[in-house]
Amino acid sequence: MKLVLIIILLAFLFESMDSMAGMGFGTALSPLLFLLGYNPLQIVPTILISEAITGLVDTFFDHEFKNVHYSFRPLNDATKIGLIMAFFGCLAIFISIFLGYFALKIHDIVIKTYVAILVIFMGVSGFIRVKLRKMECSKTHPKLLIGFSVIAGFNKGIGGGGYGPVITMGQIFSGVYEKSATAIVSFAESIVSFVGILTFFLISFGGVEIDLVLLPSLFTGGFFAALSAPYLVRVVPNKIWKYFIPVYAIGIGIFSFVKIFVL
Repeated sequence: MKLVLIIILLAFLFESMDSMAGMGFGTALSPLLFLLGYNPLQIVPTILISEAITGLVDTFFDHEFKNVHYSFRPLNDATKIGLIMAFFGCLAIFISIFLGYFALKIHDIVIKTYVAILVIFMGVSGFIRVKLRKMECSKTHPKLLIGFSVIAGFNKGIGGGGYGPVITMGQIFSGVYEKSATAIVSFAESIVSFVGILTFFLISFGGVEIDLVLLPSLFTGGFFAALSAPYLVRVVPNKIWKYFIPVYAIGIGIFSFVKIFVL
């Protein structure tokens, strides 16, 4: 295994955006790595390992910078939301990896197209929410979060991306404060990614060959980005995130379509 500078820089860029906006590392990076000649069994497990570790780093610094407050005794709302999303996301990622890479063979283009459509739809819906202000609420809706968590976990297991855009917009639709939503994503995603890693190693005993050649480069870029991004979340006003997150979601969706059908 060796470090590749371009992959380190890409990992730093997309992990920074992921940490600040709750989306982008796997969703934007996976198509680029496909173009560079890497295959899904090189990309997906490596992204999961990187995000399991960088997610924990993000979580620590988000807590330190007071972007979000976690409490286990007693459980506060942020911790409950993160654990709910993590639990159902873990179930979904286990099933999607097992079916997609071991029991069944789901075509990559179908999954990528599905994720792109979903992300664009949620970005547009986010703009509608900001303009009309009809979705403001004082408490979260666990049932809605569960649905988004399942979809996000499925996406993560199949393509390594599509978790952040789904779960961030799902939280906002559920009434979670925008800046807190981006921070809680890191907490839940790190747990979900860890379960995904275990699932890949489990199916490797059944003959599925995983390749971690990308791990040193992705982890190096992602780790340094995880150290710097939480501070930016802290200093950027929350009203900016109301617009930035939907714009970013739409951009990621369009980017995915271009990579699938044009390049």
